[in-house]
Amino acid sequence: MKLLLDLGNTRLKWALTSDRWLAHGAVGWNEDLDAALTEGLTSWPRPDIVLAASVVDSTREALIAAIVMRLCAQPIDWRRSPAAACGVRNAYAEPQRLGVDRFLTMVAAHAHGGGPHVLVGVGTALTLDALATDGRHLGGLIAPGPMLMQQTLLSATAQVRMDAAGRVQERADNTTDAVVSGCWLAAVALIERFVGQSTDDLGARPTLCLSGGDAEQLVPLLSMPAQVTHNAVLRGLALWADADE
Repeated sequence: MKLLLDLGNTRLKWALTSDRWLAHGAVGWNEDLDAALTEGLTSWPRPDIVLAASVVDSTREALIAAIVMRLCAQPIDWRRSPAAACGVRNAYAEPQRLGVDRFLTMVAAHAHGGGPHVLVGVGTALTLDALATDGRHLGGLIAPGPMLMQQTLLSATAQVRMDAAGRVQERADNTTDAVVSGCWLAAVALIERFVGQSTDDLGARPTLCLSGGDAEQLVPLLSMPAQVTHNAVLRGLALWADADE
């Protein structure tokens, strides 16, 4: 049995797998991590292997490693982005500098098949990657996610303030809606431009897949077909673990 961990910017996601997914869950970094993992894991046999993908700092990695050692008596096998694995070839000259979450999302998409993909992570950061049918990574972009754009704008300005949640509109007649609309539609414009410019290089119209905590909110704003994928990082990590066997 394997324990898979996805240490994202906002929360920790986990899954226990054998020949199938046995259990999974998620907990925010501002919550009681120890209690959440104890509740989720102690009713199951201890895993033989623990693998993790992380985009967080070493302090949080050390915290999770200590909790896992107490609960599972296993060290964590930390996976970093390689030059190639599971049929995916990293475009970065320094492969380890590509976020491992992005690499694993490409692994999951490539295993699913169906031609070229554009993969978009919509969370604290907005990440975009183009993946050819043969597993070749063409590179990507990173920008602030829509919510981070809003937070940054509000923290850096004295007069721009929001008094409600706001609605996305093409032309807003109040500051709250103007901020929300500007940030979300900026993300939409970047995605659609990236897909358009990637299509020729990929040789076909790519399947557009969004993942992350804000993906569901962004999909209806796009003018092109898109699908939301769930647990892409954990699924990619499971595939990488299986390839090692």
